[in-house]
Amino acid sequence: MAFKRSSVRFRLAPPNSLFPTLGFAAFMLVACQSAPEPSSPPPAPAPQPMAPAAISAPDGAAVLDPSVRVMPPGEGIPAKYVAFSGIWGGRLDGMYDGKLAVLTISRGGNVTATYAWGDVADNKPGVADGEGKIFGNTLKLRRLPNGADVSAVMQADGTLAVTYGLADRTYTGTFSKQ
Repeated sequence: MAFKRSSVRFRLAPPNSLFPTLGFAAFMLVACQSAPEPSSPPPAPAPQPMAPAAISAPDGAAVLDPSVRVMPPGEGIPAKYVAFSGIWGGRLDGMYDGKLAVLTISRGGNVTATYAWGDVADNKPGVADGEGKIFGNTLKLRRLPNGADVSAVMQADGTLAVTYGLADRTYTGTFSKQ
């Protein structure tokens, strides 16, 4: 059967040949489609190394800068002074975080140190570099830039009994080597 429309002629396929053609077209259409991906969570990123400064600390915690480095005491430094070398940490009055890094020690007991404090009363967390001297079993730092006075007494068990004085208030606690 032929239809004339304009100058274009259309011809219909016989009815029994139309269904196989449509079936084949549907099969090809389905075959060309890609199967949906099963829904799965994206892969977790590979863990990356963290610099110490990037380590999350609780609010109000004392945090030492990662560049703080303790120099091993040289030869000829008395053992009672060497015992102070290192990084110490603890709590003042059982609730205020503090860290003391004794960086260098001379033969005469002079030290360089860094002290980090967390929230202490109205004083927000901070860090200060300082100098001091060891007298017997006591390390006394010169007044820190925030106005605090820090001293540490070496205990028989190898811990430090630390006193932190600020604004007419004194805080005490025990620090252990970290």
